[in-house]
Amino acid sequence: MLLSKEGEALQQLRVELAGEYELDEKLYTFAGHSFSFLCVLDSYALLDRISPEEFVKDEQMPYWAEIWPSAITLSTFIADELSLEGKRIIEIGAGVGMASVVAAWKGASVLATDYSVEALRFIRYNALKNRVEIDADRLDWRLVQCSEKFDLLFAADVLYERVNLLPIVYAIDKLLKPGGAAYISDPRRRLAEQFLELAGENGFSVTPLVREYRSGTQSVSVNIYRLMRSQEAL
Repeated sequence: MLLSKEGEALQQLRVELAGEYELDEKLYTFAGHSFSFLCVLDSYALLDRISPEEFVKDEQMPYWAEIWPSAITLSTFIADELSLEGKRIIEIGAGVGMASVVAAWKGASVLATDYSVEALRFIRYNALKNRVEIDADRLDWRLVQCSEKFDLLFAADVLYERVNLLPIVYAIDKLLKPGGAAYISDPRRRLAEQFLELAGENGFSVTPLVREYRSGTQSVSVNIYRLMRSQEAL
């Protein structure tokens, strides 16, 4: 049986990733549709890849390599509660691209971004695997060089370092169209409160959407914060 070009690309990318990582493929269902996502089996094993010089420069940890409850919760929200047909969307800190894939499945045109170039190959794989089209590119929210404006911005589990809070607020402001909204999913970390204060100080109104992630005996409280510029939310 001959493979399509997409099938060949998927197979080749899987072989390349398997040669570099110990992989895990997980199945999820959103809005009654089955999805498959490739991630890294043990993200802590990637710590050895980070040189001391790189860590001093960026303090970059391989958080991208796992699928976190906040990403699953955000993806559920996207699948069940948002109408995305014809919308242009960006995800920052996309990791392996779960929310972006679900948004593309819902009819959005999606740019999935992450600071880690390693993450981008997983995003591309997961888009191919789930038969959706996604653009993937590197983005540093401390210095946003993307000039495009988006209808919606998604982010899951990005409020984990105090130094990143204000840059994320600035990135949201730069990336959203007038009237646009950002949805930030977070497992109720204390830093989220500081982020919301900074967002308010910089002209955003915030609406918290309270959710609960459950898997077996695991239960995680997750908030999805909807940010809109204050004058546009009236």
